[in-house]
Amino acid sequence: MLSVPFQLRHWLQDRGSLTRSLQKKSGGDFSVTVLKQRWERPRLDEARALNIPPHQFALIREVILHGNNQPWVYARSVLPQHTLNGHLRFLRKLGNKPLGALLFSNPSIKREPVVLQRVAQSRLPASLQQAEQPPLWGRYSIFRYGKNGILVSEVFLPAFIQSLTTTLTE
Repeated sequence: MLSVPFQLRHWLQDRGSLTRSLQKKSGGDFSVTVLKQRWERPRLDEARALNIPPHQFALIREVILHGNNQPWVYARSVLPQHTLNGHLRFLRKLGNKPLGALLFSNPSIKREPVVLQRVAQSRLPASLQQAEQPPLWGRYSIFRYGKNGILVSEVFLPAFIQSLTTTLTE
C-alpha cells in the first residue's frame, strides 16, 4: 500500500468531527448536498463491518460536503434499520444536515477506531469519477450507540487536496 500523502495525514487520522473541521477550514462557507438517502442493501464489506446480515436493508445516505463552493468530501453512511429505532429514529430524516455534527453532539454515541483506505473510482458515484484522477484516500469508522452501529465512510476529493496544496504554498 502506498503511503498517505503528507498533507492528508492529519485529516485522515483526526478523531474529531470532520464537519467542524471543514466548517473551520472553509471559514463557514460549508454546505451539504444529499445525493441519495434510501433503503438499500449495504455493500458486503459494509455489512461485515457492522456485523449485520448482508441481505438486511439499511438506510444508505450519500452526500457531498462542500467547502468554499467546492466538493471536498464524499461521505457514505450506512444506518441499519434496528439502529434507527428509539432514540436515534430522528436520523431517518436528516435532510441536508450533516450527520457527523449530530453524532458528535450525542455523548452516548462512541466512535470506534478510524480505518484508513485507498478508494477505487468505482466506489464513487458516477458524477464524481474522473478518468485521470489521482489516487483517492478515505477512511471509515463505526459509531456505536449501545450495541447498534452506524458506518460512516469519507473520501477526500481532489478539490480538497488542491485546497491543502494551495494552503501549504501560500
